[in-house]
Amino acid sequence: MQLFNNRYKSMRDFLLGIPERMDKDGEYVYGGRRNLIKRFTAPDGEMLIVKRFHAPQFINLFVYSWGVRKPKGARAFQNATILRKHGINTPEPIAYMEKRKGGLLRESWLITAQCPYTHLLYEMGSAAPDTYEPMAKALAAFAAHMHDEGILHKDFSPGNILWDKDACGNIVFSLVDINRMYFASVDIRRGCSNFTRLWGPKRFIELLVREYAHQRHFDEEQVLSIALAAREKFWMRYQRHHKIPFPYEK
Repeated sequence: MQLFNNRYKSMRDFLLGIPERMDKDGEYVYGGRRNLIKRFTAPDGEMLIVKRFHAPQFINLFVYSWGVRKPKGARAFQNATILRKHGINTPEPIAYMEKRKGGLLRESWLITAQCPYTHLLYEMGSAAPDTYEPMAKALAAFAAHMHDEGILHKDFSPGNILWDKDACGNIVFSLVDINRMYFASVDIRRGCSNFTRLWGPKRFIELLVREYAHQRHFDEEQVLSIALAAREKFWMRYQRHHKIPFPYEK
């Protein structure tokens, strides 16, 4: 399977050559033996992000190869198109390519434009009020819009939410790692539980979910109760095996 964004058809040959160049060319960004992310410069100077997915293992090899589920890269390419049509920012999808052997999926590659935003929500982990207060309001509005559109990011975590400020000083966001999405009506419980993995002071979460309730016309106290209970359940379970990576407050 190959998927290409028509806007980039002039560099199709360059894109088709990336899989063969992945190991020796490009600038390392993240990853290792399983999945690898590198940065490439297109012929026109545009910066591209290439993510290589290694062959799925065990039962997933057949699940993805036989069409029971679409491969992760293909889903991310198609999900990006959907998100952007709904006014939800995510890096523009450029191409998806895959290699098969005997009909079974081996490696695959997702190519997107590079997001220019320079911050991740990890910064909220120990942020001061003058930092997290405006962030809470902006992030709540962003999430509410997404959920009102019937879209939910199943991995709404700090590393997958890039942010920056635009020319007017407004906080803006872009979502990455979007192969796991939910497309249907987002009710109060599902929406509030979407914030469980976010880092930050308890007051940041409280401000966030109260503004989210306001944006979606939900009862504030009900939203707060659902969100905080879901958050505590997630981080207490996480704590059984790992150290919580920010100053967590119950």
